[in-house]
Amino acid sequence: MGRPNDEVAELFQEFADLLSITGEAAYKVRAYEKAARAIGGYSEDVSKLDLKGLRKIPNVGEAIAKKILDYQETGTIRQLEAVRAKIPAGVRALTAIPTLGPKKALVLYEELGISSVDELAEAIPAGRLEGLKGFGAKTEDNILHGIELMRRAGDRVLVDVAMGVAEEIIEALSPLAGRCEYAGSLRRCRETIGDVDILATADEPGPLMAAFVELPLVAEVIARGEKKTSIRTVKGLQVDLRVVPAESWGAALQYFTGSKAHNIRTREIAVRAGLKLSEYGLFEVESGDLVVSATEEEVYERLGLPWVAPALREDGGEVDAAIKGELPRLVQLGDLRGDLHSHTDLTDGTASLEDMVAAAAAHGWEYFAITDHAPNLFMQRMTDEKMLAQREAVHALGERYPDLTLLHGTELNIDPDGEVDWPREFLSGFDVCVASVHSQFTQDREVMTRRIVRAVETPGVHVLGHPTARLIGRRAPVDADWDEVFAACARHRTVVEIDAFPDRLDLPADLIRRALRHGVKFSIDSDAHATGHFANLRYGVGTAQRGWLTPDDVVNTWPLKRLLAYLRGE
Repeated sequence: MGRPNDEVAELFQEFADLLSITGEAAYKVRAYEKAARAIGGYSEDVSKLDLKGLRKIPNVGEAIAKKILDYQETGTIRQLEAVRAKIPAGVRALTAIPTLGPKKALVLYEELGISSVDELAEAIPAGRLEGLKGFGAKTEDNILHGIELMRRAGDRVLVDVAMGVAEEIIEALSPLAGRCEYAGSLRRCRETIGDVDILATADEPGPLMAAFVELPLVAEVIARGEKKTSIRTVKGLQVDLRVVPAESWGAALQYFTGSKAHNIRTREIAVRAGLKLSEYGLFEVESGDLVVSATEEEVYERLGLPWVAPALREDGGEVDAAIKGELPRLVQLGDLRGDLHSHTDLTDGTASLEDMVAAAAAHGWEYFAITDHAPNLFMQRMTDEKMLAQREAVHALGERYPDLTLLHGTELNIDPDGEVDWPREFLSGFDVCVASVHSQFTQDREVMTRRIVRAVETPGVHVLGHPTARLIGRRAPVDADWDEVFAACARHRTVVEIDAFPDRLDLPADLIRRALRHGVKFSIDSDAHATGHFANLRYGVGTAQRGWLTPDDVVNTWPLKRLLAYLRGE
């Protein structure tokens, strides 16, 4: 079923996109976009709020609040349906392509009659777009790349979507089960999830299976049995529930967590020891006697290995490291002492400075940085005066939170030449400056590398924000020589960010490991635009674990004094 806030947010984002196609005023489009972000990041469940409660959501006025109530009561928004009816379904299908905006989709439909992704994929190499205004060779390449991205994503969903489904199911089934947890790629914290694996124990599987297929999120029962039942949710995600005896729990959890490559390595170790490892347990080959199966720790120990964290189980060297006793002590969510990247409603956030600080304080952090956008991201309309006024407000607010040190920062824009907003003198007034690429994503490798390196070498830049600028399934990572970038970061002590937003998770795990070899330090940041976004830090931590990071590798696990000294270059 998914989180109600996310469902409503998707509807208002679609509303904004469709209004853009129909030529509505830009302020109306922005109003729905802001409402979508605010609803998606709001901490309370919108399905349980009345009109007065909905009006408390930032950027949600009475008209939008009434539309939310309309959706809760009828399952649809009448005004949205009316706009949908004005726009051919083919145009809406084309807008799903990353890099293809709604207006260009309408041109393709009206001028060439293209109404599907497959038709567009055939039309470009056939030369049908040649001469069409606004569709040069570079645009065509970008569209084809966007189609490739979309097809590669297939039916996979972002990790937070899968997590929401898994946790809803576990909450519902746990009263009927001895143990109930998610396994598979979700437990390994992969960026996207193809299907969700739920593992449970029960003396009698029947009641558990019956409850599973009756859950509100179930759209279709694919298969049903005593040991395994598979359903498809209303959002199209497949979920497999497996019920195992309590005494087999550890072996089953190890097996169904995977990955396949990791399991092959552990089974090879078992075979060399005269053992057989399966989802039922670890057995003596000759006698068939069960050796261990109750816990994962027992299974790994009997194989001569320490327990391997799920995030490492990708056959990326973790088995060899385990044999040598060299597995890292991975960073944990509880290790984070603060957050170095967040936004307020001064720019594109949806919550006030006061609300963001209160939410940060509720996490028990030692420090928290407010880093609103700088002026070169023109649509945010930042000025020197606004930023300096915010700095005063931050300092004043800090007096109300003696246990939380507030850091005043900014997110700078790395322009096409590698320049950043504001001169060095102005930058020196900030506690922390994050610099990120927000435009011109398709520059060639050499130009992009030079651009990023120049930014990280700039005095006053402390953090390279969401380094690849990717949006998973929607925008490809920029093309850069990452070894050169990471070497520059190491030389200039520029921290490399792991942006925890589920559609970013940027830096990705494979590049984290490359950066680690260069000796860089990292920050795991929420990039929160609403109070509810702090919850995404769990996915940033999972990505850091997949990159083999320890607490010492992550600067926002450090005490404030050590962090500030590092940022100052001391």
